Amino acid sequence: MPKQKKVTLKDIAERVGVSSASVSMILSGKKLNRFSDGTIDSVYRTARELGYKTKQAKKDRQVILIVCPSVINPYFATLIQGMEQEASARGLKTMIMTTYWDLQKERHACEFAKNPIICGVIFAMIPQDPEMVRGVNTFVPVIAVGDRQSDVGLDTVDVNNFKAGTLVAEHLLNKGHTAIAYLSTSLNKEHSARVRRYEGLKATIEAAGAKLFLYTTEISSFVELNTVDIEHRSGYALANRCLSQSPEVTAMVAINDMVAYGVIDAVKDAGKEIPDDISVCGFDNIHPSSFSGVQLTTVEHYIVEGGRSAVRLLCEKIDPNSNRIGERMAVTRVEYENKLVIRSSTGTPNPRHGE
Repeated sequence: MPKQKKVTLKDIAERVGVSSASVSMILSGKKLNRFSDGTIDSVYRTARELGYKTKQAKKDRQVILIVCPSVINPYFATLIQGMEQEASARGLKTMIMTTYWDLQKERHACEFAKNPIICGVIFAMIPQDPEMVRGVNTFVPVIAVGDRQSDVGLDTVDVNNFKAGTLVAEHLLNKGHTAIAYLSTSLNKEHSARVRRYEGLKATIEAAGAKLFLYTTEISSFVELNTVDIEHRSGYALANRCLSQSPEVTAMVAINDMVAYGVIDAVKDAGKEIPDDISVCGFDNIHPSSFSGVQLTTVEHYIVEGGRSAVRLLCEKIDPNSNRIGERMAVTRVEYENKLVIRSSTGTPNPRHGE
């Protein structure tokens, strides 16, 4: 069998209609502002079609790009560690790019994902611009980790956040709470998990004839990037607003465990006891939530397992021997069940509350 001809920069340049020097700069990520988006896409796509391999793109150096909002929240750190466990077991490298919910940073990550060194992409959240990410999926397989109800047209590892909200609501209602508050950072379509948790809480609480109070705060990507403890601060501020404006509330549900820690500190600093005066719940069951000084009631999402599943799902689409290779139009969903973890931060409401 004749030896296959090695693909060169000149081969790519002739196919695209640019110089070899331009191809070299684009593939190395240098001076990209000189080229149009169309030219960059054509070079990346042609390099993949022809099977061009850079020195960095040898089989033993293929890289999975992980895109996530930040790594300060243990939820994302734990999710990424699960991904890296599975990637390491499969001989793959990982690279992390953070967006801080900045759409421009997400676009930059999508452009970088087209580089031939990248063998697959995992979004640790639902992308802010799903249409753009679906375009990336025509270059390289993409997996998203997010909410069951988010129809993004990508393979996903899902959590049913609506059900998570109902689990918390049912627990608090069974404890006798009739005035419950939901405390959340930015609550909009770009954060579907937060919205679905709220909708699950709302539907269950209102069906029981109880009251749900909503307290939110908008956080810009600039603040997200430059404030390391933004979630704790947000929980602290939202809890103080709730204590001041809705004194009848006996239970506070935070959007996640990190925000819940801020809620706990605010309640204690206000001279109140948990759970005697205020019950507190979170979501995610990150590892500090089980510490003796916290003991937070929360919802388990099996974060490590979800991260590992995302890599396994991605590898099915990367593996040339898999019957899923090239199936860009077929969408697979892997869903993990929720489980309520009850700890000492929740209890029955004090009958003398508000006196």
